[in-house]
Amino acid sequence: MDLITWILIAVIVVLIASRFMPAKGITNISVEDAKSKFNDKDVQFIDVRTPGEYKANHREPFKNIPLQSLSGKADKLDKDKEVVVICQSGMRSARASKMLKKMGFNKIYNVRGGMSSWS
Repeated sequence: MDLITWILIAVIVVLIASRFMPAKGITNISVEDAKSKFNDKDVQFIDVRTPGEYKANHREPFKNIPLQSLSGKADKLDKDKEVVVICQSGMRSARASKMLKKMGFNKIYNVRGGMSSWS
């Protein structure tokens, strides 16, 4: 293979890897780590699944703000407090975490594996 092919492969690998890496200010945590924050009154818990998914299975103290509504409802959250974000598998919450980061939130925790890994 020539140099251009290798450069193209390297660029594609970096782009794919960057989609799965948390952005600066976003930390991936386990379900157990999320549970350990439940008694902290300075932490906000957001479930970004659809209302139907949330109604069928959710955990307190998570509040439902569906991903598609997050940008319009983020002003109800305190940017100075930690935010723990969960979804079903961790993919939508990763997207939500990046959205919150762009909106000026700094202490964001994405629950790795989401509700699927809840025991």
